[in-house]
Amino acid sequence: MSRSLSIYNNELKLKGFNVFQIEDDRNATRIYSRKDFYKICLTTGKSKIHYSHRSYEADGTILFFGNPNVPYSWETLSTKYVGYTVLFSEDFLMPSKHSEKLQKSLLFKMGGTPILEISENQRQFLNSIFQKMIEEQQSEYEHKDELIRNYIELILHESLKLKPSENFNQEKSGAERLTTVFMELLERQFPVESPENPLQLRTARDYAKTLSVHVNYLNRSVKNVTGKTTTTLISERIINEAKAILQHTNWNISEIGYALGFEYPTYFNNFFKKQTGTNPSAIRLEKVLNS
Repeated sequence: MSRSLSIYNNELKLKGFNVFQIEDDRNATRIYSRKDFYKICLTTGKSKIHYSHRSYEADGTILFFGNPNVPYSWETLSTKYVGYTVLFSEDFLMPSKHSEKLQKSLLFKMGGTPILEISENQRQFLNSIFQKMIEEQQSEYEHKDELIRNYIELILHESLKLKPSENFNQEKSGAERLTTVFMELLERQFPVESPENPLQLRTARDYAKTLSVHVNYLNRSVKNVTGKTTTTLISERIINEAKAILQHTNWNISEIGYALGFEYPTYFNNFFKKQTGTNPSAIRLEKVLNS
């Protein structure tokens, strides 16, 4: 990530939110750490959205809700694409006593309905809310964070009253889509940035719970598509991350093990040796000798 993009991410994390008009900032959705932020998009245009193991084709105005724990991708199909986007962290919304319930609603839930079709009257009303958020973001008002938080909650409440879209379809087999989602979610856990923020998803059961599927179904799907077990793919990715940390940081072995989800250094050492045939200290020594 370039220095300018790092600064942008740091500022976004510092404030806990960012709101912008899509036609004014086409690249803004690409330069933040998506796994840290919830996203609400009000867009008008033709697009295809892949969310979890489902796909949706939109041609008109929609309201989209992105959950940082649910992989999704967006294909813009029309030449003119306009609207608004607001990004907010869980910490930003948490001061509200209602935020936890809202974030667990069908709007953000894995098996829920992240896309709503919006009428012209609804679009105009929601446009006004996004515009107010943009105005407040640029203002010097002392309590603008609280005011923007209220605007976000107003969007969420209004959305809960709307009829969800039923135009999802299965483009690939369930196993292929689920495997794609699993692989994206696995990759999104990395890189591990510090021992203070350890890996959250460590086992096949952890991933199945996050993806709201039975672990046996996840294991069967992944094995049929990739030829490898879910546990094997997770272990391989953890080992690759461990090697990178050993070679490019000065974290001690205990810190590395903890950062990768191992409660005790011996658990990490045993896992590493089982997977690689050597121990972490040998990799660290190799780094020293080659420096």
